Amino acid sequence: MDDTKLTVRAVERALDILSAFTDETELSLTEIAARTQLHKSTVHRLLASLEGKDFVTRNAETEKYRLGFRIWELAANLSQSDDPAIMLQPEMERLRDSLGETVSLYVRDGGERIRIQAVQSNQAIRRVAPIGARLPLNVGASSKVLIAFAESEVQKQVLEALEWSGAAEKQSFVRQMTEISRFGYATSVEEREPGAAAVAAPIFNRGHKLVAALAVSGPSNRFTVEKMKEHASQIIEAANRMGKMLK
Repeated sequence: MDDTKLTVRAVERALDILSAFTDETELSLTEIAARTQLHKSTVHRLLASLEGKDFVTRNAETEKYRLGFRIWELAANLSQSDDPAIMLQPEMERLRDSLGETVSLYVRDGGERIRIQAVQSNQAIRRVAPIGARLPLNVGASSKVLIAFAESEVQKQVLEALEWSGAAEKQSFVRQMTEISRFGYATSVEEREPGAAAVAAPIFNRGHKLVAALAVSGPSNRFTVEKMKEHASQIIEAANRMGKMLK
């Protein structure tokens, strides 16, 4: 293998290590090796380089690693004018205040959806939605929206790539796509998480390209099917307003 390929592989592995911190603040060498499926010696060598450039830092007491200040410096330079997670937050807060439930923003990444923004409900009993969480794309109101309103070729590829417990599960999911497209929103009740319900609508930018799914979620005993249907038009209107803000 030539030097160029070795360098590219080292970069890819270093990025895999940084990505391991998506849903954890601190990780040990062993935990990072398990998440990246790399040998400990390789991970140790790359961590040393990342630490030297301040992309990670090591806790001397626990010997665990966490993201370094260089990551936050880079994040601070993200273009806020193009970041929907930042641009749409005020509208999400208004929707939360109106409906009283947690509001989230999801985008599709391959066969998963990622929560890129969330505004938590102010109620004592609420659904907590951590930002950055990766969730399966074959369950949930937001997943249905991200597939139902995707371009036909993308929709076909995603449906074929997802894992299903059986043919019946996939057929049921596909049947819902037509209804969701017709009504403009999707609902879910305890599909992924016991006691949780959600309704979601698509956000299209000014070029009518699907950008994200706007979801409102709460405890299923309070956020009932009737409540979700009652609020669906308001959520669709909010999603339409948000879309007009995006290029």
